[in-house]
Amino acid sequence: MKNIKIGLVLSMSIISLVSCKQQQARMPISHSSGEFLNASVERNKKLIKGEEGQIDAIIKSNPKIQYIASKKGYWYHYEVKNDKDTLNPKKGDVAYFDYEIKDIKGNIIYSQLELKPQTYAVDKQNIMMGLRDGIKLMHKNETVTFLFPSHMAFGYHGDNRRIGTNEPLMCTVTLNDFKPEIK
Repeated sequence: MKNIKIGLVLSMSIISLVSCKQQQARMPISHSSGEFLNASVERNKKLIKGEEGQIDAIIKSNPKIQYIASKKGYWYHYEVKNDKDTLNPKKGDVAYFDYEIKDIKGNIIYSQLELKPQTYAVDKQNIMMGLRDGIKLMHKNETVTFLFPSHMAFGYHGDNRRIGTNEPLMCTVTLNDFKPEIK
């Protein structure tokens, strides 16, 4: 009986010593090869190429309209051009504009009436990426039509209402006025 008690005490002592040892970090179970990321990059390249093809077809179908390619990856042309003014909105200015959004085939998604006149603190508020850049190219009283690939519009997510996933858009914007930032 005495031997059993000694054996139990010894066993408990060994178990408590072993369990107090610091845990070792384990290596991850799976190793990523980057296949998913590479496949995603290829999908996006194909998507952009397809959208640019659609936009190119629009540009070629209207040879009378002079489209300008932006450095940011969208195209635009002037409906109404203002050569008198030289100032453009810059960061912090407050821009007042109207716009409408169409799909790439020219079907109205959101009318100017629905979207109402907009007030936008340039580069300080969150709006569609393409508009954020496009408004800074405009002068007062100009109307410009932009052709945005989906990555410059609402992207993969859409707008959760009428604009779908990866949908290139046509936006016609009239910059009514802009004022310097109030400090």
